Amino acid sequence: MKKQIRLIALDLDGTLLDDQKQLSENNIQALAECARRGIQVVPATGRPADGVPKELCAIPGVRYAITTNGGAVVDLETGRRLSQCVLSNEQALQILDIVRQYHVMYDPYVQGRGITQSSFFEHMEEFGISPAVQKLVRATRDVVPDIYQYMVETKNCAEKINVFLADLSDKEILREELSSVEGLAISSSMYNNLEINAEAATKGNALLWLADHLGIPREETMAFGDGENDISMLKAAGTGVAMGNAAEDVMSAASYVTTSVDENGVYNALKHFNII
Repeated sequence: MKKQIRLIALDLDGTLLDDQKQLSENNIQALAECARRGIQVVPATGRPADGVPKELCAIPGVRYAITTNGGAVVDLETGRRLSQCVLSNEQALQILDIVRQYHVMYDPYVQGRGITQSSFFEHMEEFGISPAVQKLVRATRDVVPDIYQYMVETKNCAEKINVFLADLSDKEILREELSSVEGLAISSSMYNNLEINAEAATKGNALLWLADHLGIPREETMAFGDGENDISMLKAAGTGVAMGNAAEDVMSAASYVTTSVDENGVYNALKHFNII
């Protein structure tokens, strides 16, 4: 089966990167070949731009990234935000007022960086955060004395607010309470987290915006994902590919299911569709 594809958007964690946050050589070579053929290879992640792996950014032709679940579309070459959809300062404070009532670690993303505080930064294991994710957090966060006070004083908007839960039984309770705030998109990419964006800030909307910006028809886009926050992107793309390790609702949103991340699912799907 041969697909005419000009843009491929790829979730990172659980899709392109394994549990140790490693990018396989097969996937690197496959994406490099796609880029060489003129296909736009676009990381599409809940991470900020500086959380995109350096080996992925180093592939010639990898220029754009969808970050913070669609909170921003970034030109990786210049660091410029081409498009953004953010939570207002008022919304961010409403969200923080709610999440602070739970035993959670929370961090807003402001201008491409996560904001944290020492009480969280020094006790990440308390919130079930693996060593590999802890390493990522340390590389992508700025530490302030108090997150809430920082947001009050700076009046900053937030691209996303990420929440890690110490008690998993709080997850759906907190999600339900947050749903009372108007204008939010609430998703999850890990068993122990919630990710809160502005309602229109989804990977799917960001994919469609970038494709239009580049003059690429929706039908010539492909997206890969494994998590709840990828569903909008799998539905928006001309071809949505779910990983073999994805949840059932993610697979249902896709037009094709490939093998798992540990079995080079991205590489295998690109071969299946004769893209490489």
